Amino acid sequence: MTVDETTRTVTPARAAAELELKREEFRLAVRMGLIRTTPLPDRAAAVRDRGGGRERVPERRPVERAELDRLKAAPDFPDGLRERVRAVGAGEAAGLLSITPDRFARLARTGHLSPVRFYLNRYRSVIWLYVAAEVTAFGEEHPALLGGRLPAEVREREAAGEDLRARNWRSRHLALLLRGTGDPWVRAAAVASLLDPVQVAEVVDDPYERGHLDRLRPPPPPGFPVSGAAYEVAERLVRADDPDEILWHRVSLALALDEARAVCQAPHPGERPRPAGAAAPAAPAATEPEVVPVPVSDAGVVRPSDVAPVGGPVRRPAVRARARRGAPPPGRAAARAPGARRPGLLDRLRRSLPGRTGGGGGWGERRDWG
Repeated sequence: MTVDETTRTVTPARAAAELELKREEFRLAVRMGLIRTTPLPDRAAAVRDRGGGRERVPERRPVERAELDRLKAAPDFPDGLRERVRAVGAGEAAGLLSITPDRFARLARTGHLSPVRFYLNRYRSVIWLYVAAEVTAFGEEHPALLGGRLPAEVREREAAGEDLRARNWRSRHLALLLRGTGDPWVRAAAVASLLDPVQVAEVVDDPYERGHLDRLRPPPPPGFPVSGAAYEVAERLVRADDPDEILWHRVSLALALDEARAVCQAPHPGERPRPAGAAAPAAPAATEPEVVPVPVSDAGVVRPSDVAPVGGPVRRPAVRARARRGAPPPGRAAARAPGARRPGLLDRLRRSLPGRTGGGGGWGERRDWG
């Protein structure tokens, strides 16, 4: 048995085996809040905050032995727990309600039932899955929708081509993600995962904050394709597409960012995150090295090798500048009359021609080298 004697926890795989749940059933039970998992220690959270990786998803966290004992003590264990997380397709769900698959599809498109997950078959068709217990409860609460003619409002929405299955799944998926964490930055990243990167960039101006949100982005849902045309289809399902839905998530992201910034600032490259309100570390005072003046050569050119710093290493500039012919010696700037115009690019190019004098003159004048 994989048991930590210090914290009395077991691994997720061991917990699923003891609860007699399949991997997908265990994952869904954790996301639905039926099984409580143990958060990671603060040390691991600190590594994540420094950009070392995403926070571990709830279904991959350990489970306390006391939680397993509580679930196994239920009178309907294990069938009751397994039934509460059993996911069925549209055909089986229609059978639970004793209606035709077409009628069930019409009810699902108009938002009466929310899918819990989806996958793509070999033909890249989206297959929606529903919680069997929720389907049964819907039939008990709305018997009028199971027989006879559907209400006029439902028929009008269906005629307009409304399909809320993807939107309802996104809302449910976001609620499950937010339920599994209390970290404000992780919660903001969960909201940002439903928006297009362009929308995120319009809400989050700071590129370091966008990078931090991207590092904390939740992993794709189970069964998400990794490449190809199926990936493009699934990518469209996880992004908000309705204008009102996009606006809602943009506002939610802005509010979530305000909460996250109040707790901790997003880390910049090479630094650890600082609590909100903490003063930034003072930068070391920059000291200029002593420069030894040297005479100017006859051609009026000062070469970089002619000026050397004393008492410290040589500092190379990021961009190497070329000295112009006729430039004044170090420490003696050329005087310019008040209101005089700074030489333009053409004048500077003319002065840089070989043979030009440093003091000016007409075009074509050359220095007498003899």
